[in-house]
Amino acid sequence: MVDRILLTEDGRVFQVKDQDAHTQFGVVKLADIKKAKLGSTVKSNTGKEFIVIEPNFLDLFKKIKRGPQIIPLKDVGAIIAETGINKESKVLDAGAGSGALACFLARLVKSVTSYEIRDDFADIAEGNVKKLQLRNVTIKRKDIYQGITEKNLDLIVLDLPEPWQAIKHAHAALKPGAFLVNYSPTTPQVGDFVNQLEGFTHIKTIELIEREWDVKGRKVRPKSQGIGHSGFLTFCRRL
Repeated sequence: MVDRILLTEDGRVFQVKDQDAHTQFGVVKLADIKKAKLGSTVKSNTGKEFIVIEPNFLDLFKKIKRGPQIIPLKDVGAIIAETGINKESKVLDAGAGSGALACFLARLVKSVTSYEIRDDFADIAEGNVKKLQLRNVTIKRKDIYQGITEKNLDLIVLDLPEPWQAIKHAHAALKPGAFLVNYSPTTPQVGDFVNQLEGFTHIKTIELIEREWDVKGRKVRPKSQGIGHSGFLTFCRRL
């Protein structure tokens, strides 16, 4: 587990492992990092200064191993805000992919179970769970289209090619009033999912666009490249 990271004045973060830190600004000796007090500065061999700090969960989360594309934080935030999950909530997501959503939600809820049919993706997800030292996440090599073992769930999140195939199973696994959230990249998937809903009310479907801005002196303008379309979030509630 990483216990220290290097932070530059412009917000760049570099993880420290059991070796010298190699950056585009030069090399910082591991011995210098270890003996530095938190909040103090160390210098690379080129004279670049770094602040030594203790990483928080987000610092570590951003460095997890990626296989398939993960759900961006802007969409994760919407899932949390719109469903009201808390420390007592039991959550299931499918497919796990790299395990990013499962890992992030695990910091907030009682337990997360994540289904994944591909062994290579499940291996990545399990590695990320271990790296983040999360004890309330279970990765199952299981096909949600064939059914859900867990019951009385507070939230199910689907990130699947054909999410409508899981609607019936989700209805049986969720508490009355609990949420089913579908994440799909294309409008045909959204339409097919919503049109086949049974036992749920469709609350809304949204798309979130994030546009970051450059702020340097009086130069205040949108960055040339932002995070555009990632996927459509469809929020449903079990009747």
